[in-house]
Amino acid sequence: MTKVKICGLSEVQHVLAAAEAGADFMGLVFATSRRQVSVEKALKLVEAVHSLRCRPAIAGVFANAAVDEVNHIADLCRLDWVQLSGDETWHYCQQIERPIIKTFHVSLTSTIEEIIGGMVVGYHQVRHHKLVCLLDSKAGDYYGGTGQAFDWQLAKGVSAMSPVIVAGGLTPANVCRLVEEVQPWGVDVSTGVETDGGKDVAKISAFVEAVRRADTNISRFS
Repeated sequence: MTKVKICGLSEVQHVLAAAEAGADFMGLVFATSRRQVSVEKALKLVEAVHSLRCRPAIAGVFANAAVDEVNHIADLCRLDWVQLSGDETWHYCQQIERPIIKTFHVSLTSTIEEIIGGMVVGYHQVRHHKLVCLLDSKAGDYYGGTGQAFDWQLAKGVSAMSPVIVAGGLTPANVCRLVEEVQPWGVDVSTGVETDGGKDVAKISAFVEAVRRADTNISRFS
């Protein structure tokens, strides 16, 4: 079953809505962003999640922060995963004390071979961690959350060789097709479940439903 991550959550009602919809991961952004949450706010969101009987995993999103700061926040906020969305090296990743979601920024010149090669190096060097890679488009100085898609054929080629999360430009309207065509390990959404810059409970639910529909279709025809 395709894993679903709802990212950029900053309000308790949206955290609970994502959990109720059946999301597998929820992302709290500590990196500089319009969706950035303070440690104090994150603690309230984490408390709400931990009150649930069946809860999603909590991922903290960072970009080019000091290793000690990331590990401190991860401990303080009881994060299950650390998502690294900047230019962090594999040596940097070795010092992180939580399972890692490592972002690969896809550009117009990126190739399947280049991405797979980087992933192979990572899996070799970060052996003591649970590690999953995420493909996302990078626009300008933004390290994610832009709502811009990249070439799904590239994602399909990478996904055929290694488990990967796909992000960038996904919405309730197109994620079913993405899952059926690419069959990734997981999908990640932020902008695509927002209305007027804020998370939309109906869109969160519709996104998860669309992924599950795609999973059913894949099972039916496989």
